[in-house]
Amino acid sequence: MTVAVPETAECENPRVGYPLENALFHWEAGIERLRELERQGLLRGDQVTVPVREELRRRLGATFTAEELADLYGRGTDWATLLPGIDPGMSDLQDLVDAAFWLHLQAAGDYAGGRLVTDLEPS
Repeated sequence: MTVAVPETAECENPRVGYPLENALFHWEAGIERLRELERQGLLRGDQVTVPVREELRRRLGATFTAEELADLYGRGTDWATLLPGIDPGMSDLQDLVDAAFWLHLQAAGDYAGGRLVTDLEPS
């Protein structure tokens, strides 16, 4: 069964994006919470992170930047509660969604090993 997940509303001013530093703060806290829950045996993180990451791929495509990911995050993550297999009543859902964004960040074209790559032009 395929569920249509609504797109998030665009920012009122498209030139003002969500600050990457703010997003990183939330995503890092999310990945730490995910690791803690997995260590305690309370959940398998992929139950939430896989569907969220699949939706992120659908929304952003295969090639994206850390800024684009942060902008999408800044527009809201309520859509994640509508994904198949996600329990919207899960107590740690936002932390797990944040963890999925952290995991997805690793595939950003301008993000490498925990740091933002600012010079993408060959010398």
